[in-house]
Amino acid sequence: MKVQINNFGLEITMLAVLGLVLATSDPVWAADKPAGDAYPLNYCLVSGEKLGAMGEPVAFKHQGREITFCCSGCIDEFKAHADTYMGKLDSAVIEQQLPFYPLATSIVSGKALGLKTGAYVNMVYGNRLVRLASSKEAGEFAKAPEKYLAQLDSAVIAAQKESYPLKTCVISGMELGGMGEPYNFVHGNRLVRFCCAGCVDAFRADPVADLARIDAALKTQKTTEPSAPVKKDKSG
Repeated sequence: MKVQINNFGLEITMLAVLGLVLATSDPVWAADKPAGDAYPLNYCLVSGEKLGAMGEPVAFKHQGREITFCCSGCIDEFKAHADTYMGKLDSAVIEQQLPFYPLATSIVSGKALGLKTGAYVNMVYGNRLVRLASSKEAGEFAKAPEKYLAQLDSAVIAAQKESYPLKTCVISGMELGGMGEPYNFVHGNRLVRFCCAGCVDAFRADPVADLARIDAALKTQKTTEPSAPVKKDKSG
């Protein structure tokens, strides 16, 4: 199993967990729907260019994970050094998603994560951070990833629903609840609420921009929250 050691905990890839070896990575265009979350970055892994700066970005699939490049010219470079670029992507995914991760326990065993001792594993599956109590649990996760991701989705929704900052759908602009019960969707361990399930595909096309709108609303929400009343000193 390929294991990358971090300052705290471990980072492992699902390729190592599943015992797969892929010599090449053939391009799969947008018509082929990849597994897992949409590409979470607004820049190209290879060139560092902002997506869209060089024309229409190129959708690609590697080991079942969605990646987007600034142009088709970056594909051969990626394929030549795939492990290096995937390592960079995994590190970015973990950094992005850690602040929103809803659990202090393993999604597989329910054991507490050793956050102070470093006795935990950060695993990226389908551009999604999953935290485990030990590397041994990765094999158990691989047997039923949909089951454990569904549990993680429920935890995300429970943790973030009450504080969700928008009253309207980030795609349609319609008021949430105006078309029935809002549709709860989890992307990158973050809750996104839509007016209906039909808005999901539009969100997946550019999740970074839509999440930025949610972030802006969260920032406004925090600055407008009333501060706790100051207790007066009654001693005098």
